Amino acid sequence: MVELELQEKPLCHEQLAANNKSGTSYMLENAKLVLRLLPIWTMLLMFAVIFQQPATFFTKQGMAMKRNIGSDFNIPPATLQSAITLSIILLMPLYDKILIPISRMVIRNDKGISVMQRMGIGMFLSIIAMIIAATVETKRLEISRKIQIQDSETEQETIQLSIFWLLPQYILLGISDIFTVVGMQEFFYSEVPVRMRTMGFALYTSVFGVGSFLSALLISVVEVFTSSKGRPSWFSDDMRKARLDKYYWVLALASAVSLLLYIILCKWYKSRRDLENGSCK
Repeated sequence: MVELELQEKPLCHEQLAANNKSGTSYMLENAKLVLRLLPIWTMLLMFAVIFQQPATFFTKQGMAMKRNIGSDFNIPPATLQSAITLSIILLMPLYDKILIPISRMVIRNDKGISVMQRMGIGMFLSIIAMIIAATVETKRLEISRKIQIQDSETEQETIQLSIFWLLPQYILLGISDIFTVVGMQEFFYSEVPVRMRTMGFALYTSVFGVGSFLSALLISVVEVFTSSKGRPSWFSDDMRKARLDKYYWVLALASAVSLLLYIILCKWYKSRRDLENGSCK
């Protein structure tokens, strides 16, 4: 009889209600923390868009340049992408051994540059990489036009400009990867609650996923606007008529605006640790 009476009555009703209330407030607090990261997440999308270029238009750019070493061997344009990986492998130790100690002396901070400063530096370097890419492409087009003027019947797209002129933009993207990508991992991982570490990792990886879709959307929009009225598209298969240099300038300008907004957001942003310390006071 006592057992039946216990089954009919709710156990610790007040305690269950308190737990439900605290669980709801906990979920709301976590949601607020994640929403705080979305503006920073949005500003990083242009960096992800730029990072799509080595596998696409940088390779297309290299196909129209001099690629031979000697008389028998031609460099595949896609192999220059390895310069990004090599620059990361070679320069990462220099980052820890040289840059961090120098930044500690200059900033007078034991931690050196902050995570958000690191991401900003990487975004700035990616903009410089796009400016260099646009400059090299402009030079390639100038040489191509001169060849076409001298011999109007020629249909040769490859010019006598070495593909190694593309190395600086690849190397700069590798250096920007050291700053921004590593900084993104640390930033999103540290700014989410302990129980939501997987959400932090998801935010980091989604930057490149959404950035890839954004890059495809941007290419489609540019394709529509530049190929109207019978004009050749900026992405024409004929590299003598393509205007990848203008597209690179568009990316550089959009990334510069994104970096400016990022700097403004960083001034107003408060880290999770600062918020927790403030709430404890």
